[in-house]
Order: sequence, then structure tokens, then C-alpha cells
Amino acid sequence: MNPILVVALVCASTVQTPDCSRETALDVIIGPAHTLQECLIQGPVLAASAGHGGDANTYVKTRCEQRKER
Repeated sequence: MNPILVVALVCASTVQTPDCSRETALDVIIGPAHTLQECLIQGPVLAASAGHGGDANTYVKTRCEQRKER
């Protein structure tokens, strides 16, 4: 299991970057990553693959989170 989760937050351009979170995002896209570098690259790729690319009214903020152990 990959230890890192890519969390791509698609936020409205009216939301300040520090305020863009899972709660304020228009969409939250989650995927796996093996390294932090991979995570940072994958965030925008995941968002674009989900159809969130090129919209001037939104932006993507990428977060890298540790997967929680169950």
C-alpha cells in the first residue's frame, strides 16, 4: 500500500489559497503516490484527468498526506 495520498483540491478562484481545504473545495480528488515528488506532480494531473483544467474560475491546490493506518 502506498504511504502517501495525493489530494487535489479544486477551489474557486475567489477562495484565497490558505483557505482552500477539503471543506471549501469544489471538488476533492484523491490518489496514491510513492514519494512526495510524485505527489506534487500527480495533483494537477489528477485534476486535469477529472476535467478540471483550463478553467479561469478555479485553481488546483495539491496536498500530500500520510495514509492513515487502520
